[in-house]
Amino acid sequence: MITTQLPTPGRGPRSEHPRAVGADAPHTPLRPMWCCRADGQPWPCAQARLLLRVEYDGNPIGLSIYLAGLMYEAMRDLYRLNPHDGPEPKALFERFVAWGPRRRPHPEQTP
Repeated sequence: MITTQLPTPGRGPRSEHPRAVGADAPHTPLRPMWCCRADGQPWPCAQARLLLRVEYDGNPIGLSIYLAGLMYEAMRDLYRLNPHDGPEPKALFERFVAWGPRRRPHPEQTP
């Protein structure tokens, strides 16, 4: 019979998502939960923040825009996962944007 000559099928290609946790895992978000692939902390974790600061060194405006966009995507994903008990907008702002580049105070706001 011909079927005995065919090789046994393998398990197929390995899934890329989620990636294994460990030393080789990057500090990138695991969506839609927005936790870090490497350490399981809410993303951006401390290591991801350091890496983003280095990557956007000299481009604080670009970092702010990037973080604001990610905040929007996280907000959408997290509210879809749990629409009745999602995170507060203030908490998401502090998590994604507030730690980023410092802004100069508006001249009218200085005492």
